[in-house]
Amino acid sequence: MKFMKKMLLALMALALTATVSIAKESAEETREDIAKHRTMAAAHEAAAKCLESGKDQAACNQELQAACKGLAIGKFCGMKHAH
Repeated sequence: MKFMKKMLLALMALALTATVSIAKESAEETREDIAKHRTMAAAHEAAAKCLESGKDQAACNQELQAACKGLAIGKFCGMKHAH
């Protein structure tokens, strides 16, 4: 019984350590995330300006997709809203 308690405690400590290790980002990863968010924000601002200029939705969506290629998940640069 004593062994089981020690084993359980060791497993819990290991799980906690793994969770903390996974949750932490390096400073470089944080900088990269910030840059990606700024790039996505600029792409969305450009899409808004595209629509304001009178271009149709399909053309503006194509430009948005091109600006975000390889950057975000989904074809709308990581963000889609209802119309």
